[in-house]
Amino acid sequence: MTPTRRPRLGGPPEGGPALELIESGFALENADASFLHRGLNLADIAHALDLGRRGLTPPDAQRALLALLLEVAQMSAEDFPYDPTYGEPYNSRERYFVSRIGELAGWLHAGRPRREAARIALRLHLRRLITELADEAVGFVFELAERAEEHARTLLPDQTYLQQAQPSTFGHYLLSFGYSTVRDVGRLLDELDWVDASPGGAGCVNGTRLLDDRGPVADALGFQGVIPHTRDAMWQVDGLIHLLATAASLLSNFSKLAEDLEIFSSSEFDFVDLADAYTRASILMPNKRNPYALAIVRGASGVVVGRLTGFLAVTKSPSARSDNLIFAYGEVPRTLELSLRITRLITGVVRTLRVNPARMREELDLGYTQATDLAEYLVQTRAVDYRTAYRVVGQAVRAASESGIPGAGITGEMIDAAALAHTGRDWGMAGVDLSEVLDPWRIVLSRTVEGGAAPAALADMIRALRERLGSLAEQVGRRVAAFDQAESDLLAAAQRVVSG
Repeated sequence: MTPTRRPRLGGPPEGGPALELIESGFALENADASFLHRGLNLADIAHALDLGRRGLTPPDAQRALLALLLEVAQMSAEDFPYDPTYGEPYNSRERYFVSRIGELAGWLHAGRPRREAARIALRLHLRRLITELADEAVGFVFELAERAEEHARTLLPDQTYLQQAQPSTFGHYLLSFGYSTVRDVGRLLDELDWVDASPGGAGCVNGTRLLDDRGPVADALGFQGVIPHTRDAMWQVDGLIHLLATAASLLSNFSKLAEDLEIFSSSEFDFVDLADAYTRASILMPNKRNPYALAIVRGASGVVVGRLTGFLAVTKSPSARSDNLIFAYGEVPRTLELSLRITRLITGVVRTLRVNPARMREELDLGYTQATDLAEYLVQTRAVDYRTAYRVVGQAVRAASESGIPGAGITGEMIDAAALAHTGRDWGMAGVDLSEVLDPWRIVLSRTVEGGAAPAALADMIRALRERLGSLAEQVGRRVAAFDQAESDLLAAAQRVVSG
């Protein structure tokens, strides 16, 4: 017997959506309407102009449609009647347009599914957020450079594993966070290139017979070009993953700095103090002054990492599925907006941070951060291999610490005693003046290599970094100006048609 397939229902569903679907799905999408509203208006205007340019829309219908779209473009998302009862945000727009101009509104669907308008709208919104975030991140590094320059001679016992490592400066320490941020700004601008490409004219998966050229819509919206493959244009999400990853990287860098500053601002360290405006009092303990801003930075970093992970889980599905993008409309803009707020917050923390150089120097003088330089000095002057010098200095440091002698107090005699114990002979260090070798400031001054902590080397880094920041800021400004011009020209073109 030949098997037969049962007839399946076709065509759009009848009746309204289930309440459960409204509450769990459409309500979620409409909550994201504020992110898409302006972009939807611009996408609709560009499409309406393109249809008219091709002679597909009757002139009266085009004028009526554009007049309505220009009116809606002046409305805020909060004032527009988005209603999850009708489905996703574009359904509310269609219903409103039909209520205003009747079936003439139907021309807006020619050659374009509703998701195309939403894809365009997301990109228009994201490119604004990306440039704003890049600009704020550049401002953060400018502030870091200012404070690094101010503290180029503020000695600091730099640390690894939260243990004193080598003498450095607070300026050199601070500037280290600038380079990661600059790299993330570069990544943001790379991702801006991905965002700044038009999916317009892609249709659902394979374009439309009504449009033989995808360029006009892209040009009208100020995109740099079109996404080459129509199916890929409509369903790609890899760039969104990269964007979330860069936001996570940026905030992870800020979180590292925040955690350091939280430790440095403790009573036990007392290296720095946050300005009052970035702290919070305890409601119970009058003595408490909590570094609340730093907790916000650290927590936000974790939130963004979670959003990246969650979005990766959502996009692990077969291709051409709506769930990939339904959640992106909200999650990606919210992540960038949170990243913006955190960038501004950590910039304010750095700008107003109070530093305690005397306390840093006190800890430096009590410790043994000179040990590496002392070992290297022995390699240079006693013709011994570094491992042997390391072991001898290590024994001398242990003996000094047991006797309560700080690093600067280690003597040649102590080195000889350790060398005798380890190698069976002394190294003739008795009476040798080690004061310059053990002086933390002299050690810093010796770090003249590119990237080192010596003031001159730090000044070179700051100078080069400022030049790079100026270039990045110029790139951001140029892109924003192009977006502004394209949107202004688009609205003016629509107005000319309406007035014509």
